[in-house]
Amino acid sequence: MPSELTAREFEARYRALLSGLGRSAGNDGCVQCAACRACNGCTFCRDSERLVRCHYCVGCSQCTDCSHCREGRGLIASHHCLQCESCSSSSYCVHSVALAECNYCFGCVGLSGADFFILNEPYERGEYFALVRRLTRELGM
Repeated sequence: MPSELTAREFEARYRALLSGLGRSAGNDGCVQCAACRACNGCTFCRDSERLVRCHYCVGCSQCTDCSHCREGRGLIASHHCLQCESCSSSSYCVHSVALAECNYCFGCVGLSGADFFILNEPYERGEYFALVRRLTRELGM
């Protein structure tokens, strides 16, 4: 590796790295994962790709340190989330995007530190569960 790297050489090598991204389908250090691609350090995941240290996740991609999530994309340190995207440190969220440190959110976008919200509106705990139960049934989730 030469100590003098030109901008042109950098760009060429960077493009080469990008072109190889996602080509490796092997899992590394995974236990009992099925139909997963390019995962690392996961256990009991299924039908997922590019997970890192996730456990019991199904149909997820590009998640890190998650557990029991389904159909998630780009989740970090989240648990029991369903159909969520780009959420971090959140739990029991459904069909939500870009949440941070949220719990029990349904159809929410861009919230931080919220608990028991539906469509970015707060609900009392009991009311939240009753409405979510009905909505998930009607939406076929």
